[in-house]
Amino acid sequence: MQYLAVRAALHIAAVFAIYLSAAMLIPAAVDLYYGNDDWQVFAFSALFTGGLAIGVSLATQGRAPVISSRFGFLVVNLLWMTACIAGAVPMLASSVEFSVADAFFESVSGVTATGATVIVGLDSMPPGLLVWRSILQWIGGLGVIALGLFVLPFLNVGGVSYFRIESSDIEDRPFDRFSTFGLGLISIYSLLTLACAIAYAAAGMRAFDAVNHALTTIATAGFSTHDASMGYYADNPAVLWISTLFMFISALPFSILILFAIRGRLDALRDPQIRVFAGYVVVFVLAVAVYLRIVHDHTFFDALTHSAFNFVSIITTTGYASDDYSQWGAFGVAAAFVAMFLGGCSGSTTGGIKAYRFLILFKLLANGLRRFVYPNTIVTVRYGDRPVDDDLQRAVVLFMSAFLVIWAVIILLLAATGLDFVTAISAALTGLTNVGPGLGQVVGPAGSFAPVPDLAKWIIAFAMLMGRLEILAVLVIFTPVFWER
Repeated sequence: MQYLAVRAALHIAAVFAIYLSAAMLIPAAVDLYYGNDDWQVFAFSALFTGGLAIGVSLATQGRAPVISSRFGFLVVNLLWMTACIAGAVPMLASSVEFSVADAFFESVSGVTATGATVIVGLDSMPPGLLVWRSILQWIGGLGVIALGLFVLPFLNVGGVSYFRIESSDIEDRPFDRFSTFGLGLISIYSLLTLACAIAYAAAGMRAFDAVNHALTTIATAGFSTHDASMGYYADNPAVLWISTLFMFISALPFSILILFAIRGRLDALRDPQIRVFAGYVVVFVLAVAVYLRIVHDHTFFDALTHSAFNFVSIITTTGYASDDYSQWGAFGVAAAFVAMFLGGCSGSTTGGIKAYRFLILFKLLANGLRRFVYPNTIVTVRYGDRPVDDDLQRAVVLFMSAFLVIWAVIILLLAATGLDFVTAISAALTGLTNVGPGLGQVVGPAGSFAPVPDLAKWIIAFAMLMGRLEILAVLVIFTPVFWER
């Protein structure tokens, strides 16, 4: 790796940190409005982070390097690490007592839109801190979309880019300029957030909660302003259904939403991964609703409401909870565990394995089984009406292999820190898939990550980063060949 490339990557990360420092002024204004002294913390953090970032950006100015995949990997990792470190600065300086491990964990969980928290007593937290957590998740969600749509396909490690949708009856370029597409993305993301906040407020949320929950709902991220999460609104089914709807929408490919909203392209909704995603959402929601109705004697509407909310939350890796589903019996817990693997669509704010990978894997499996019967048959793996190129097939298989290996390693590492098996296995999974809460009494939907040992928090934070960057984009920078000239 050339010195010029490293210097340029540091420069980009420093410029990004300047924007993050400016964002710290928002929670400062909120604390000032509510008369909380922590406004000084955010104002100081903005000056400190911004000043340091400006210094680094000036020191690393220079000729731009040649754009390459190695440079892309380096920039992606540096940007996300910079966001996580910058996000932790106000937490360390706040009136709430955070250890370094706690502040970094909370920041990583925010930036990666995971939603796992180490904070107990959210209902009495300074309002600026709550807003900062929500902002981190909202920014992280937007970054996740950009990562899945543009960066990962460019790096050939995953993602499905829909900037050009091939069809015989539509133009190859839905937008003439990339800037038009970027503006459309930010506009749709912001408008969905505004619509969600208005809907929450209309359903009975106070304005402060409505804004915070809208920021974290559209990001499918899951930070709440209450220890009980959405369980605080368990007696208000309108809030739960609004949240369910917006979580589902945010799990769809944003490029498809842009084409539909701006260009009126109904054909874009025929994307095969949308059918796969919607299919397993319906199956899980109905199966668990029927189970709750029969076994736990809920009314069907109540069972459907909580099943839909909690399983859409898990599948979209949002991490909200309206009830402690770890108490729903063996089938409910097993269904929640399996749902943690799934995720939404590529190009959405969700984590998890994602629907397009399952679609391609099942096609590969079907073709492989067919070749057992007809060894000389050559069958093209197709995604809808388009062939899947070898690079994407390889990326899917590599991702799945790496996912299972890394998950196993993290389970062992967490168990070595003293965590019990259920906590270790679910914390490792929820970290890699960016779901948020796991299973069990400690990290389950009714618990928090506060009692977890500091070493385990560092490990889970690293897992969240790996999961958000689709694993391969992180692993590659640890290979010797990456740093060769």
